[in-house]
Amino acid sequence: MSDLPDTYDPDDREQHWRQQWQEMDLYSYDAEAADPDTDYVIDTPPPYPTGNLHIGNALGWCYMDFAARYHRLQGEDVLFPQGWDCHGLPTEVKVEENNDIHRTDVPREEFRQMCIDHTNEQIDAMKETMDMLGFSQDWDQEFRTMDPEYWGTTQKSFVEMADDDRVYRDEHPVNWCPRCETAIADAEVETEEGVEGTLHYITFPSTDEDAADVEIATTRPELLSSCVAMAVHPDDDRYTDRVGDTFEVPLFGQEVEIIADEEADPEFGTGAVMICTFGDKQDVDWWAEHDLDLRMSFTEDGYLNEKAGEYEGLPIDEAKDVIAEDLAEAGYLNDTEPTTQNVGQCWRCDTPIEILSKEQWFVEVDQDEILERAQAVEWIPEHMYDRLEEWTEGMEWDWVISRQRVFATPIPAWFCANDECDHIHVADPAELPAKPTEEDPAIEECPECGGTEWVGETDVMDTWMDSSITPLFVRGWPDEQFHPTTLRPQGHDIIRTWAFYTLLRTGALEDEIPWEEILINGMVFGDDGNKMSKSRGNFVQPEEVVEEHSADAFRQAMALAGKRGEDVQFQWKEVTSASRFNTKIWNITKFAAEHLEEDREPLSNPAYRDIDRWILSRAAETAETVAAYMDEYRFDAALREVREFVWHDLADDYLELIKGRLYEGRPGERDAARQGLFLSLTASLQMLAPFAPFIAEEAYDALPSTEGSVHATEWPDIDLHPEEVENLAAVEQAGEIIVDVASTIRGWKSDEGMALNTELEKVEVYPDDAPEERAIDTYDLSEAVNGPVLMREGVPNVELVPVEADPDHSVIGPEFRDRAGQVVSALESMDPEAVASQLDRHAEVEVDIGSDVVTLPDDAVEIIEEHRAASGEEVEVIESETATILIYE
Repeated sequence: MSDLPDTYDPDDREQHWRQQWQEMDLYSYDAEAADPDTDYVIDTPPPYPTGNLHIGNALGWCYMDFAARYHRLQGEDVLFPQGWDCHGLPTEVKVEENNDIHRTDVPREEFRQMCIDHTNEQIDAMKETMDMLGFSQDWDQEFRTMDPEYWGTTQKSFVEMADDDRVYRDEHPVNWCPRCETAIADAEVETEEGVEGTLHYITFPSTDEDAADVEIATTRPELLSSCVAMAVHPDDDRYTDRVGDTFEVPLFGQEVEIIADEEADPEFGTGAVMICTFGDKQDVDWWAEHDLDLRMSFTEDGYLNEKAGEYEGLPIDEAKDVIAEDLAEAGYLNDTEPTTQNVGQCWRCDTPIEILSKEQWFVEVDQDEILERAQAVEWIPEHMYDRLEEWTEGMEWDWVISRQRVFATPIPAWFCANDECDHIHVADPAELPAKPTEEDPAIEECPECGGTEWVGETDVMDTWMDSSITPLFVRGWPDEQFHPTTLRPQGHDIIRTWAFYTLLRTGALEDEIPWEEILINGMVFGDDGNKMSKSRGNFVQPEEVVEEHSADAFRQAMALAGKRGEDVQFQWKEVTSASRFNTKIWNITKFAAEHLEEDREPLSNPAYRDIDRWILSRAAETAETVAAYMDEYRFDAALREVREFVWHDLADDYLELIKGRLYEGRPGERDAARQGLFLSLTASLQMLAPFAPFIAEEAYDALPSTEGSVHATEWPDIDLHPEEVENLAAVEQAGEIIVDVASTIRGWKSDEGMALNTELEKVEVYPDDAPEERAIDTYDLSEAVNGPVLMREGVPNVELVPVEADPDHSVIGPEFRDRAGQVVSALESMDPEAVASQLDRHAEVEVDIGSDVVTLPDDAVEIIEEHRAASGEEVEVIESETATILIYE
């Protein structure tokens, strides 16, 4: 027998198991032994190393860990790697801030090393939180996109796609962030809606003295120096005869022509709009379709250039106001009015993006191919596919993958240094990983001109080029044959990026889907239903929850917070509820450990009672239900099922019913109860383990005769004996009746103010629907209610007998005043059955008070009745959900 502490201390025990698990080989994945067609591989999202694993991250990793732990218990080979998406602009900016430098102030490789050092520190902080929360990654499978092994693989994917003409270099308009000074992809442009602006009505003078001027409306007068044409709708009667006319751009003087195009909106402004290179994507389309001039008047860092004449050097925002003022002074600005507009912004710094025509590297986007792959994947929930489809169908440009930064995967290419030669050498696979800014290519002479001097590409790749090959990398690509991973877990906010790019890249490189299933989780909101923010006071960090309650409580709250794909609301009450449940688990474990023996051997033919068979049947049914929920990633429903079984079936019902056998039963009866308790409790801990790994491990370890870790066991497979299997319905029916009757009688005793161990003379149970195949075993029921229990058939032979006529003084007193005492005394001396008979027949009763006979209305008397059995004994009759119960006191 074990002697366990009365209370479970999560602070101490969770730290204990963190250390123990580091020494165990619980979560390792053996690639050589695993079958890639049947293993369970998670394409883990590599988070950006901010140093802070916030609650939204924690939700996603909880989901992953639930799945990983469950599938290990199912006997599957689980690969749960952990990657880190290291590269990117935010790290560069942070390093610049921390060191009070600009990246160009130090040598390129020195700055890169500063970024690496900073990133490692951030990763270490996030790993501490992951460890604290009990996540079960295989840390032998950790990868960092900044490591040469990984970015060499990214370069390999680049080379292969370039060989297939899926990667190319060209000059093309691109989204450009002036603050970050780099190109960004469409997916990195966030649209802020309802931005306040000003609509300027500006006159464009006609170059023909005899023709009228034209007025245009624009929110961006700072683009006038880039104006190359004006557009009107072909059906706009105001401009029917003006198409082809030329006009002078005010202040800047270049001549532009009116063109007709159906994309011009006649309802906006004056119906005439200027086409600039470039104000937005519509300008790009017009520029390409009508073969217009290219007049770029913005610099890469957000200033006007020499094309702007006297305005050269002004910041874009300042130029807007200055040029508007000069237009007004010169008589070209006719009117202004407030307006709202949608503004594209850089997703990293919120700076409004511009469109510049730049020489960049691109990945070809084939929408049909991507959607075909996406349709072959199981989306959980299914409607999340619609987001991917909507984004894909709206793609207008290929994916620009080059970035003008430092801390990212180098683009493995060199340019021939001969100014007359345009040859670009893309690295051969044998040259990878390659650093073009530090080393020359393996090729000696340019195949185009014979030159021997090369200039390495300084641009680096978009970080999504790294993270979009995670399923390939974790599967050992390119050295190993690729098999789709099992699961991609991710947030709905990166469907248009991570999911989209991964489908594109895996399809282009392997003509395969990247994963079989994609599980989408939502964002985490505060307990007030609003987005978490410190200013609202609803901001919560995982560390805060763990410190106050436990990691297990946090994990359970995350499981119960919401459904798949939905934004979830963090609720402290769920954490508190989980803490109470953990206490319940510990109390059950402590009780069980006091009754189990260290050398307990499983019984081959235990003398099970009905309630033992019932709990094992319920455990088997629960395990099957929970597994079905887990297979569908319905973690909230799965955990509720486990908790319902533990709290009610196991603790409230089974434990109470077997205490008699455990304390005073004969050896065979006691051992059967012990086995039923051991099997149902260990099954509970195995089902709970994915959600609450610490308490499950501590409780499992505390039970006598268990070995190893609960996380290394198998999913519960309750061995029901043939007779139970054949008569399972009868077993379950009998058990439900026993449980219901015991619970009902305990409730009745409590309502009556009795101690629960109050002895009863006898209990008769008349089931509404008893099993026909077998008699119900009442041994444990009798012990639980402390009285003999007899199962009866049919309906009980009982009747309600009047035993007292109870006068209502509030009616009798005012009516009879000084005679009220005589009336009450006479009524109480009458035969209760006679009083009841009069009331039934006449709704009144006559009372002889000696000197007179008075009549009382029915509301002046209450008949007190009692149940009497056929034998005449007084009984309490209780109706439960499954039976009529007669209690003889």
